[in-house]
Amino acid sequence: MSNPLGSVDPQPTTNSGFGRILVALYAIMAIGATARSVFAIATKFDLAPFAYTLSAVAAAVYIVATITLARGDSGSRRIATACITFELIGVLVVGTLSLIDPDAFRKASVWSWFGLEYLLLPLALPILGLWWLRRSRPVER
Repeated sequence: MSNPLGSVDPQPTTNSGFGRILVALYAIMAIGATARSVFAIATKFDLAPFAYTLSAVAAAVYIVATITLARGDSGSRRIATACITFELIGVLVVGTLSLIDPDAFRKASVWSWFGLEYLLLPLALPILGLWWLRRSRPVER
């Protein structure tokens, strides 16, 4: 069906349908990662500064992804794509390093072991997020 203005066909947006579930999952991860990192940094940062800093980075990524996916405008979509791509690279690198050199991760971060402590949601979310951003992008005609 064509748009009466002839510019863009109706498409799902980042904050409708499955996008709402994705935004909710990112919000849950944002809350969990933020709480984990704030507590760890405030109470035991000296035990594993690298892991706790990584958890804070993950929290920031989840917060930005939540906000930009919920907004869904073209600028937010670009930021979400960059943020979620960074997240996927981070999960893959940290997950791989935590398997290769477990001593480097004396304490787990959100992304350690590909997010196993979070039921692998940190591994699944960026894959789903990038898929949804691609599927819901506006089609110019």
